[in-house]
Amino acid sequence: MKSTVRNFISAGLLCGAAMLMTTGAWAADAAAGKTVYLAKCKTCHGADGTPSPAMAKAMGIKPLNDTATQAKSDDVLKAVVTKGEGKMKPVAGIAGADLDNVVAAVRGMK
Repeated sequence: MKSTVRNFISAGLLCGAAMLMTTGAWAADAAAGKTVYLAKCKTCHGADGTPSPAMAKAMGIKPLNDTATQAKSDDVLKAVVTKGEGKMKPVAGIAGADLDNVVAAVRGMK
């Protein structure tokens, strides 16, 4: 009986911890990401995620609120930033929490 109660309590604690991890408790900071975005990405992608027509044509850049861009997973967006894609070169100096925050900022550009 004591073992069953102990297992039940342990399972409850594990479920509670899992719920905390999937909530915003450890969520990326979109506001901090916007600061990094403005410093590192704005030149090509525009302050609001919409590139200038000339940049869009020259580099083949779609607006970041484009459904195809927003449909990409966070891991794919992080890989684009760190490894580059198409004519885009890797962005130096964005890693760790900054990378998570930039992706959160891009997600907010819907």
